[in-house]
Amino acid sequence: MRKKTIQTIIYTNNKKKIENMGNVSKWFGINTFNEEVMKSKLSKSMYSKMKKVMEGKENLTVDVANEVAHGMKEWALENGATHFAHWFLPLTGSTAEKHDSFLTYDENRKMVERFSGKELVRQEPDASSFPSGGLRATFEARGYTAWDPTSPAFLIEDKSGKTLCIPSIFISYNGYSLDQKSPLLKSVDVIENSVRKFLDVFGIEPKKVLSYAGVEQEFFLVDSLLASLRPDLTICGRTLIGAKPAKGQEMDDQYFGSIKERFIEYMRDVEHELYKLGIPLHTRHNEVAPHQFEFAPIFEDVNLACDHNQLLMEVLRKKAKDHNLFVSLHEKPFAGINGSGKHVNWNISADSLNMLDPGDNPHENMIFLFFLTAVLRGVYEHNDLLRASVASCSNDHRLGGHEAPPAIMSVFVGKHLTDVIQKIINNEFNEVNVKELINTGISKIPKITKDTTDRNRTSPFAFTGNKFEFRAVGSKQSISIPITILNVITADSLDYMRNILIEEMKDSDNDILKSIYNVVRKVLKQASDILFEGDNYSEEWRIEAEKRGLYNLKKSDEALKRFTDDKKIELLTKNNVFSKEELHARYEVEIERYCKEMLIEARLIRDMAQTIVLPALLEHQKLILENLKLIKELCQNQNIEFLNLESTNLIKKVDKILLNISKIDEVIRESECETNIENCACICSQNLNENINNLREVCDDIEKNISDKLWTLPKYSELLFVD
Repeated sequence: MRKKTIQTIIYTNNKKKIENMGNVSKWFGINTFNEEVMKSKLSKSMYSKMKKVMEGKENLTVDVANEVAHGMKEWALENGATHFAHWFLPLTGSTAEKHDSFLTYDENRKMVERFSGKELVRQEPDASSFPSGGLRATFEARGYTAWDPTSPAFLIEDKSGKTLCIPSIFISYNGYSLDQKSPLLKSVDVIENSVRKFLDVFGIEPKKVLSYAGVEQEFFLVDSLLASLRPDLTICGRTLIGAKPAKGQEMDDQYFGSIKERFIEYMRDVEHELYKLGIPLHTRHNEVAPHQFEFAPIFEDVNLACDHNQLLMEVLRKKAKDHNLFVSLHEKPFAGINGSGKHVNWNISADSLNMLDPGDNPHENMIFLFFLTAVLRGVYEHNDLLRASVASCSNDHRLGGHEAPPAIMSVFVGKHLTDVIQKIINNEFNEVNVKELINTGISKIPKITKDTTDRNRTSPFAFTGNKFEFRAVGSKQSISIPITILNVITADSLDYMRNILIEEMKDSDNDILKSIYNVVRKVLKQASDILFEGDNYSEEWRIEAEKRGLYNLKKSDEALKRFTDDKKIELLTKNNVFSKEELHARYEVEIERYCKEMLIEARLIRDMAQTIVLPALLEHQKLILENLKLIKELCQNQNIEFLNLESTNLIKKVDKILLNISKIDEVIRESECETNIENCACICSQNLNENINNLREVCDDIEKNISDKLWTLPKYSELLFVD
């Protein structure tokens, strides 16, 4: 089966063609109801009112909603859409939509297309059918989606037509948020208010304060025929069985290498779809592991960046089918091979002022120093919460390995800024630091300006010139909660430091620069323990981090509990980003997902060992015994002890498989009988991983030692190297 599949793959690939996309800027965003389209569909006065609504300066009125809805419907019909849907981000981790037709009766019972402002603003999906963490009972079905006018509506198209999708929040009948977008939007308001209050000290009144994000999305591609023979890959997104191949990524020849024709064709098709949706993809390249790739867009407002990243993941999956490929967004699809992250680059801008731009002389840039210090304090005070924001069963397989940041949250700022910070703490600034140049030694190559910071790939939260890169985010998770936490902890620190600054100015004759310097120095003394420039993988750092009082939450069930800590609840509720009930509900949702994912993996590897590996092993054993009997008859005087030993070893492996299956069954039964979700998570965390790994070890050893003809599962060498 494996060999026939590979032959089919090669034949299929040779039939593919590449489409030329032409000049992208001419048709970029054609499937979005952007401001240009809205302006053409609304009256001048209504467009002006709608702009103020989008900027938060006015409330949406019925007349504006009706005209926008009519214009949106006309545009959708012109482009071939027949249905509309509120598109939202429930706590499932994916997107959701319920399609309704524009078609309805008019006053004369004649069929017409209509779309009202009421339909635009609100829909009613069944709230009891989505995860709610106990906020909604099964019989309490009502929930609401509400239009988010700050994210443009868009058209999703497939081979049969188009659907108008309207980005929305999702709340319960009682007003609790049941989605990823609501807290993100609230956190945007919180950080904006804190930045405005701080800049007011300088007499600066910005028109706009925006949180920005640039999201690097990593993923793996595998031929769909090979993937279909791997139930673990298709169900769990990762391989539960698979021996290490002779060649993996040891040669470092994949990273930034030439993208093979089959995969560049797929990536161009994805880009084509995303460009029409107004998603500004900028970078594509091979990643470190074979068959691993990355897309990265231009920076956008965080709300838009979140929506666009969700759409990117959807389009990756949809287009993979068109190219006979399977895409895995799992954080660790293959053992012994680098996993996938979602590096979230984040900064805050006030008009044209990037709050994290150090300029040529960062030690003199008091706005930058104040804001940088606020971020450092936020991460120091709430490093456990930052870890909780990226917690998941799948991300646990990646964090802490020598390929991704560890579970200990620390901050890297580079040698230059470390020196600046240390001199501020020691109060010994006396010279101006200038940017260095790198001389390549080649006469025809100009000298290169050196950045103020190097890159530390082992750091979970690194300053990279004029932004921070949060590298611990999982490849398949929504970026909304990590960014929400970043916004909140930074805003909290800005408010804390501003209050100290106000008091400091009273004691320093209103000398603002001197006061800021004193506040920055005081807070840096408290928060500098979060800084680490070295190897985050090292055992020395783990010991040092413990001395500094930093959390090392290796497992997600431990990390998720931080959402229910009283100190964290106070932080996240005081600005109304979450309610206490919502935080407990989200904890329940995530810890339940953690248990379910682990139990699914346990049941699946148990079934694969029982129905695939064990029959192959027994068939191999049968061949050994038949050959042993034949050799005894033909070669009576020959030493055949090695065959007897091989037969004995195979019997031991059968026993090991059955023993590990029995242990997994026992843990599964114990977990399923446990009614307390925290106890269930504890059982899974402490016992299932070890038993799954033990069973895998036996299965991988068998794969390497039995007849290739008997092994039906595609091997790593085929999954990762057959194009």
